[in-house]
Amino acid sequence: MREDQIETATAPLRDDIRFLGGILGDTIRDHEGPEVFDLIERVRVEAFKVRRSEVERSAVADMLRGVDIHTAIPVIRAFSHFLLLANLAEDLQRDRRRAVHIAAGELPQDSSLAATYRKLDAAPPAADTVVDLLTDALVSPVITAHPTETRRRTIFDVQSRITELMRRRQRYSEHEPEFAVIDTDIRRQVLQLWRAALIRLARLRIQDEIEVGLRYYDLTLFEVIPKINDEVRAALRARWPEHALLSRPILRPGSWIGGDRDGNPFVTAEVVHRATHRAGALVFERYLKSIVELEKSMSQSARLVPVTPELAALAGAGFDDSPQRADEPYRRALRAIRARLSAAARRSLGEIPSDGIDVVAEPYAGPEELLADLNVVDAAMRASGDGLLADDQLAALRGAVETFGFHLQSLDLRQNSEMHEQVVAELFAWAGVHSDYASLDEEQRVELLAAELTTRRPLVGPMAQLSELAAKELAVVRAAKSAIDDLGPDTVPNYIISMCTSVSDMLEAALLLKEAGILDPGDANTPPSSTVGVVPLFETIDDLRGGAEILSAALEVPAYQRLVAARGMQQEVMLGYSDSNKDGGYLAANWALYRAELDLVDTARKTGIRLRLFHGRGGTVGRGGGRSYDAILAQPAGAVRGSLRLTEQGEIISTKYADPGTAYRNLEALVAGTLESTLLDVEGLGSEAEASYEVLDELAELARQAYARLVHETPGFVEYFRASTPIAEVADLNLGSRPASRKPTNSVYDLRAIPWVMAWSQSRVMLPGWYGTGTAFEQWIGDDPDRLAALSDLYRRWPFFRTIMSNLAQVMAKADMDIAATYADLVPDKALRDTIFGMICDEFTRTVRMHAAITGTDELLADNPALAESIHNRFPYLEPLNQLQVDLLRRRRAGDDSELVERGILLTMNGLSTALRNSG
Repeated sequence: MREDQIETATAPLRDDIRFLGGILGDTIRDHEGPEVFDLIERVRVEAFKVRRSEVERSAVADMLRGVDIHTAIPVIRAFSHFLLLANLAEDLQRDRRRAVHIAAGELPQDSSLAATYRKLDAAPPAADTVVDLLTDALVSPVITAHPTETRRRTIFDVQSRITELMRRRQRYSEHEPEFAVIDTDIRRQVLQLWRAALIRLARLRIQDEIEVGLRYYDLTLFEVIPKINDEVRAALRARWPEHALLSRPILRPGSWIGGDRDGNPFVTAEVVHRATHRAGALVFERYLKSIVELEKSMSQSARLVPVTPELAALAGAGFDDSPQRADEPYRRALRAIRARLSAAARRSLGEIPSDGIDVVAEPYAGPEELLADLNVVDAAMRASGDGLLADDQLAALRGAVETFGFHLQSLDLRQNSEMHEQVVAELFAWAGVHSDYASLDEEQRVELLAAELTTRRPLVGPMAQLSELAAKELAVVRAAKSAIDDLGPDTVPNYIISMCTSVSDMLEAALLLKEAGILDPGDANTPPSSTVGVVPLFETIDDLRGGAEILSAALEVPAYQRLVAARGMQQEVMLGYSDSNKDGGYLAANWALYRAELDLVDTARKTGIRLRLFHGRGGTVGRGGGRSYDAILAQPAGAVRGSLRLTEQGEIISTKYADPGTAYRNLEALVAGTLESTLLDVEGLGSEAEASYEVLDELAELARQAYARLVHETPGFVEYFRASTPIAEVADLNLGSRPASRKPTNSVYDLRAIPWVMAWSQSRVMLPGWYGTGTAFEQWIGDDPDRLAALSDLYRRWPFFRTIMSNLAQVMAKADMDIAATYADLVPDKALRDTIFGMICDEFTRTVRMHAAITGTDELLADNPALAESIHNRFPYLEPLNQLQVDLLRRRRAGDDSELVERGILLTMNGLSTALRNSG
């Protein structure tokens, strides 16, 4: 696109930003006074001069250094609010550009389902291949709690109202009276935004995080997910009509909030119950409300429409004897459905939600029975020629029931393998099975665990005297059993073992499932069964390298082999992007993940299991982030096979799922990528695959060594990290329910990946997303132009390598070594500061240079003009937030522990996270 075309295309975005920024400025001047407004304006003007290289960086820092905290707070809030409004404007611009593409009749854009269908039509796979690969198809975004998502629901609600008003504003000219009314409403909402606190003052409790995660269902997911499921099923069945593809909806959501207790002592049995039953209550309330709406609208009279025998039977169930409804079979049938659903809610939740009715009725045993009755209503309407009516509210409800069941979302359990070992050792000792399990070697442990997994005898009874740890862990798993009994088998489908390094780690989790009554070992005449699968999580680079071997060995244990067979040969494996990156750096971690997938796919082929991979991706590139569609296409051949789960975290969740249109596009991208990676040849390496893999083997090792020299081998690195970033403040301030470290140590290994990445993002180093890569490229290429050409060829042809380079560029474009230098100045030891920051700057320069050489362009974001424009528009507004954060960190570390200084630091963190949109 030419420069003049870019200018024209982005003009509406600039106009929106200018309009919203002007209203915000007016609001600040009116309510904070001219002095604060003038300071904000002077800082803004200087920040733009810095971007244009007209003044030194110190100009902004000098204006803000030592500013009174009562003035600093509104300055921070002003720039944070502007960035929040800029996000909103960019989302509107994406909607506009999409509409322009559609109106112009252009081909569907990649990552849309329409584009995927075109590709399938151009190279249609054989029907039997499609049937095999899409058996048990599943695309599951799994929402997790995250400390950088600190905004309150109030802020989301106001954002949504401003977004809707801005959309309405586009429909009118400035001369129409509606235009002025809308402008006044926007001013009103911006004032409300300014008067509302951006963040919570108290640390989030796990109960709060549960509610934060659930709010996205009312915002978007209740509407969007069933819609996509219906569209995908219809499109695929139209192409392969002889097969009933996707017998279950492909898109089904999950959550970790309230089930992930790895390093989080606040996740208890009570929390598991709350997480599952609050979700259940939400979905029952939704269904009952929908049925009430249907009762109001379905007024068809038996005098005017034919009635099927099945509908007549349902209407005659006796729950509506009103003479006014005697000839309204649909309303009476829906009343009967509402009665049984209310009874099901009372049985599952202990109470009847709003819109329920308190009558004696047989509760639905499960969502399948509810769906069957709704299908009776649907069939009757279609039989009478009222399909147009059936395709509206009723179709939406049927799609929701099929997708969400009575559980709404699947909650995963997760715990560290070390905790399992301690609990199992205690259970064995109490039961007299073995007095010192911890002393056994791996072979002895597996033998003992396998034997226990063949007997239904529990190890402990209700009177067992257990430690607090063992009692708590058993109570959590038993709470999961109770939730499954109340809400259905999909309520808790997975038990994930963090830091899984052995077969015994997997079998220990299985033993706990057996102890809670979830896993039935079976007997000579009955196969074993478990509604919950055991999912090993391979996190470090060494664990990723050994993951396939561990899985293969587990499948050789007869007891575990029988269990997997009884579960349809389905085996899920989770891959950890965060700890592998912290362990070995960006390139080494990404290649270790790719290699692990290749090995796991090979193991699946040899053992006959149906492998499902669960990607533990964070929002940032340093934690596996980046565009989801590209990331899915970058998977090795055979790694997707119709199924994919991935975590969604932090401000990424609100960015993707707070608006219906944005939620639709992000979810369709997940499904589109999954279908393409499953049904098409997207790797593109052909016979050159092994040679390409060997190149990446060498590059990854060189990158790992370069990363290790800084992070693991340079004396004083941890000291530098703690001084030059706000990591201590991340741990101290009210940023989520989870502690910043797994253990109270001073080790990088024990630090959680989220605060590790967040701290480097705040200081604008972004180290986890690039460090070591430039050295690897430089050393591997040397002076050989053929090697450079080989990497350039891989960049053009191989989605994995292209995605690696694209994500690298994305994160480096958000980095700023000049800003990072101000954070480095927080390190009191000058020699340490000069050594480590010098290494970081040298590697940054080297990586930018090597990226340009391989891609053939000096522009980091040549392949992502939208992000380039975003950075151009917003980054001057980051300058004051970073400078104020550094100043406030100095004050706090000098002993000023006042509440306002702490609040100011937290506000700068929130503002920077809002601006970067994927900070942790």
